Amino acid sequence: MIRMNRREFFRSSLAAAVAAALPYERLIAADQPVLTGIEAVTGTGGKVALDRTAVQELKDSLRGALLLPGEPGYDTARRVLNQSIDKHPALVVQPTGVADIRNAVSFARDHQLLLAVKCGGHSYSGKSTCDGGMQIDLSRFRAVRVDPLARVAYVAGGSLLGELDHETMALGLVTTAGTVSHTGVGGLTLGAGFGRLARRFGLALDNVRGVDIVTADGRLLHASAEENPDLFWGVRGGGGNFGVVTSFEFNLHPMQRQVVGGNIVFPIARARELLAVYSEYSLGAPDELYADAAMIAPLSGKDGMFMFHVCWSGDAGDAEKVLAPLRKLGTPLADTVKAVDYVALQRSWDDTDPRNEGEYLKSGFINGFPPALVETIASGFEADAGRGTTIFFQHSGGAIGRVSTDATAFPHRRSRLNMLASVNWPVTTEAAPHVRYIKDYWSKLERFTDGYYTNEVADEGQRVVDENYQGNLPRLRQIKAKYDPANLFRLNANVKPA
Repeated sequence: MIRMNRREFFRSSLAAAVAAALPYERLIAADQPVLTGIEAVTGTGGKVALDRTAVQELKDSLRGALLLPGEPGYDTARRVLNQSIDKHPALVVQPTGVADIRNAVSFARDHQLLLAVKCGGHSYSGKSTCDGGMQIDLSRFRAVRVDPLARVAYVAGGSLLGELDHETMALGLVTTAGTVSHTGVGGLTLGAGFGRLARRFGLALDNVRGVDIVTADGRLLHASAEENPDLFWGVRGGGGNFGVVTSFEFNLHPMQRQVVGGNIVFPIARARELLAVYSEYSLGAPDELYADAAMIAPLSGKDGMFMFHVCWSGDAGDAEKVLAPLRKLGTPLADTVKAVDYVALQRSWDDTDPRNEGEYLKSGFINGFPPALVETIASGFEADAGRGTTIFFQHSGGAIGRVSTDATAFPHRRSRLNMLASVNWPVTTEAAPHVRYIKDYWSKLERFTDGYYTNEVADEGQRVVDENYQGNLPRLRQIKAKYDPANLFRLNANVKPA
């Protein structure tokens, strides 16, 4: 009898599920032959001519699609959520399985192509697409399988957070999975993975027990505490620097399906007062409480607002006591806090990301919330009819901070909040004045920060990127040199090979 261990069974089932979920026409390469060669760019910015025969061989090696400019599906694949990013890869590979990913990575390496990897397309800076290189679009590589006895979820590398929440919560299990359901599991997790349950159960990366990953040499490796432990350490916080993760294994936690959550909204005129309240309330919160705050002047031109967003995942009977300090702030403009299905709450922000707007943001972790920060935020915030401006605080601390800074590649364990300043504008208008404004505003706030969330990196220079990895950088550079010595995977918060 052939015996298969639990992990092998679920990995095989996951691959089969990805294939079974796809229309038949997606399981074979399109019949249309490659008619001409392609001009492309290398990772270092040079030009390279891809021979027609070589491109055809790549196409023939795939079960998924190879999309070239002008072909159906190309424009959808190349775009990311931030509509001000408008890049045109020379070719797009849409894998339906691990073999496709290996073939695409090997082709990109052999031709030294600039390589972008797209999962959910949430990259603010557009690093999941590129001009003139190869894009690997994982949107056809999605599936989630749950082992309820072992409390483990096996997640295909292109999956979205909503798919993970849907499958796990159906079995009374959960793991930290962001705050917007159409975010890609891969990008979120490899960078850190904050979410409504992170203070209770740790970051998404803290719940990873293993990954399968295609490295720059085209190999498929498993990385865990027992196998390739250096790679396992590096992918948890090192972003996409080491390869394309084809499968995640997440630890799951029992949790009731119903939580208490929603928004409490006040006039923006009370911002100074409410920022001061939030500074104390957020820093003293129990682990089961996730409390964000946002100061918003919307692009619509409507009146601005100050909003608290909460998720209480503890005992329902304790909710009102925990939320009492917010209830004492007077009559709000709106209050949607109630008992709610956790998966529904996870979807509640799905329409908050821009669709026909450009966006630029800066972010930084803060380890405290002094009165000077309150004053700097309030005095520098400007509403303008031609743009939307937001100051947003994402709650961290709790279980996140009880992990040592060198346990994973993510070093920012002292953070109590992630502070973001963003601006958005209609894509039909000039971006420069809006970006200038938010950069100037951020220059006054930055002194209060200690590093930033790499998933929100925009145009930081290499020195700033290096400093952000703090004491973990030397080890990351050694791992990079081992698994990606030519820096094939560079469209990220890049770690240069040692």
